[in-house]
Amino acid sequence: MAGKDEARLTPAQLHVVVTLGFCGLVSAADNWFVSPALPSIAHTLAVAPTAAAVVLTAYLLPYGALQPVCGRLGDGVGRLRLLRIIVLGLCVGTFLCAVVPSLEFLVAARIVTGCFAAGIISVSQAFVGDVVGPRSRAGAVGILMGITFTGQGLSAGLGGILTDLVGWRAAFAAFGVLAAIAWLGLFTLREPAHRGDEAASSDAATSGPEGAAPAGTKANPVLAFFRDALLIFLGPHRAVFLLACSTGLLFLGVYGLMGTFLAEVCGLTPTQAGLVMMLYGVFCLIGGSVSGKLGVGRGLAGVIAIGEVAGVVSAAALILSTITASWVPSLVAAACLGLGYILVQPTLVTLSMEADPSQAGLCTGLIGFAVFAFGGVGSALGGVLLGAGGYLLLWGAAACALLLQRIASPRALASEPAARGGQGR
Repeated sequence: MAGKDEARLTPAQLHVVVTLGFCGLVSAADNWFVSPALPSIAHTLAVAPTAAAVVLTAYLLPYGALQPVCGRLGDGVGRLRLLRIIVLGLCVGTFLCAVVPSLEFLVAARIVTGCFAAGIISVSQAFVGDVVGPRSRAGAVGILMGITFTGQGLSAGLGGILTDLVGWRAAFAAFGVLAAIAWLGLFTLREPAHRGDEAASSDAATSGPEGAAPAGTKANPVLAFFRDALLIFLGPHRAVFLLACSTGLLFLGVYGLMGTFLAEVCGLTPTQAGLVMMLYGVFCLIGGSVSGKLGVGRGLAGVIAIGEVAGVVSAAALILSTITASWVPSLVAAACLGLGYILVQPTLVTLSMEADPSQAGLCTGLIGFAVFAFGGVGSALGGVLLGAGGYLLLWGAAACALLLQRIASPRALASEPAARGGQGR
């Protein structure tokens, strides 16, 4: 009973989580709403729809690749200061997308926007970890990511509706307004008072003989960054980061191919497919709100296990949807995929902070990099499987891989005390 009380967020802490969650929601929605708008963008800019698809990659690549960099910057210059800069950059970049005259300029604007958006999730996760402390961290990060990925799910439907009603340029402008609101909301927050003291003591601790960096790394911040990132990623907590890779590969890989499946196999229009996939966002929000309570009762490893089972159910529902050519089982698939992802990914974020508490931003950024980079790999591998044997082979392979992850993860996390003991000590 005491554990539950300790895990409850105060109103001030909840304000921080919701404010940062809204920033994350805008950054996620800013990318995924573009998918149903691609035909309209291609028509306006006089290019083929397949050529216009490059705008998705233009945002997602820097969005994933720069998360560890932004996390490291937040560790050094202050998380709130960096968040105000990058959310403003997201706002300006999104407005630029609304006025570009050609595909080349749109791609450039999306790259710039993705570079700024990259740090929002990882820096926000570390910021929340600073504010709430280890006992409430898992639940707080779960709520944060639930709000964030609600934007991903809802934007798939809202993007098509906005594009149909007001056009893709006005849709970009609308998301620019949301980014401006998110930026203003950051001025209601304050940097955690203890943050600077922890960073200073951390620097002192690592300057001794055992923690001393190799010659030249202090003078070269790029070498120091890569050294620290590799030491964290491949260190004693590497199982957490490897699970993040497989989570991105499977969960985001499946999500990225669902829209095309619903159109090609189930015969849905882009707007209809987007509405089905909105269940992903709804269950992200639901899962994020209950993950903290699940962590208290079952431990963090138990939360991951529930999420992985939901992933297997999602793949099985897609197999049924393929066999019957019906979109009804895909409702279950979208819901379970959102629930599974939001229970696994934020829990891995919580565990990653134990790898090096003095560099929490870098740790969470490495999780983001692993998830989004391997999400792209998952989409590419999915395309290969799709060409080789159709959707039945694709979803069957995904179900087998998700089942393997469910079997392997308990052993992989056996050396993580925080995973066995709940939300911290």
